[in-house]
Amino acid sequence: MIGRTTLAGGYELSRIIKGGWHLAGGHGEIDRVAAKRDMAQFVDAGITTFDCADIYTGVEELIGEFRTEYPSHAAKVQVHTKFVPDLDILGRIERDYVERIIDRSLTRLRVQCLDLVQFHWWDYAVPRYVETALELERLRRAGKIANIGVTNFDVPRLAELIAAGVPIVSHQLQYSVLDRRAEHGMAAYCKQHGIGLLCYGTVAGGFLSERWIDVPEPTGDLANRSLTKYKLIIDDSGGWPAFQLLLAGLSLVAARHDCDIATIATSYILTRASVCAAIIGATNVLHLPAHEKLGRVRLGATEISDIDALVAGHQGPRGDVYDLEREREGRHGRIMKYNLSAT
Repeated sequence: MIGRTTLAGGYELSRIIKGGWHLAGGHGEIDRVAAKRDMAQFVDAGITTFDCADIYTGVEELIGEFRTEYPSHAAKVQVHTKFVPDLDILGRIERDYVERIIDRSLTRLRVQCLDLVQFHWWDYAVPRYVETALELERLRRAGKIANIGVTNFDVPRLAELIAAGVPIVSHQLQYSVLDRRAEHGMAAYCKQHGIGLLCYGTVAGGFLSERWIDVPEPTGDLANRSLTKYKLIIDDSGGWPAFQLLLAGLSLVAARHDCDIATIATSYILTRASVCAAIIGATNVLHLPAHEKLGRVRLGATEISDIDALVAGHQGPRGDVYDLEREREGRHGRIMKYNLSAT
């Protein structure tokens, strides 16, 4: 069974979180009836925490429908959404806008209070992120939000929110054996302030799997934006030959546990400082048996040391959390979409 973890203030969630990005339609057509049935199966497996966002087209509504149609399962579920104001509106955000977006999420999800709202800000050159976060705190005190988190903040700006009195309980960020930017100060800061890390990208969009062992480096356009994004991370981590060595090493550990590479890659991140949970991208239940193994695999100290040695030779992306993605004309920034929340 999937384990549980507790964030500041006693908020409990599953250590494996079902991601919702893949249900937004960018990875193929979504069968809504099947998607809701699949959600129930994830809950039955102990994966009771769902992640979505105001900018994931149709996903909040889909979870809201699930809550109505599967009430006994929904009673066990925690739903994490995000507040991601469009880049174009950052300098004009006022109180009414923040409350309107939060009210929209409440309506879509069919709840009276949002379990966790994760705040994202595209451009720190627009200095209204503290004021906006304080509006979320006002709505928390008003009972519309239970907990506030952030997503993809860097250390200095997260420190500004904390100093302003925003009660941040979690930080959702990208963290994997390939992308260890969280270790460039963020993990230590979050440990100091009791902030739990909720990690996405632990399997690098599916690159950390057996299907890529001894496969020639892909060229040209990849199947979706997720693969494009994580191929850039591989390029920044020593390139394809180094990636092949990493896969081979992870495969040896996986064989000892009778599981796949993805399970080992995610289990390893769950051992890192300040990490509370990992977010798995799942369009359906095809990989649910493998996900369930995450509740049973326990890496030994020697295995963790072996993986430490494997990743030590991979410098990985530079800088703080999400720095590269904020460079809008850079390789990483050019594939981002910055205006998806318009109402």
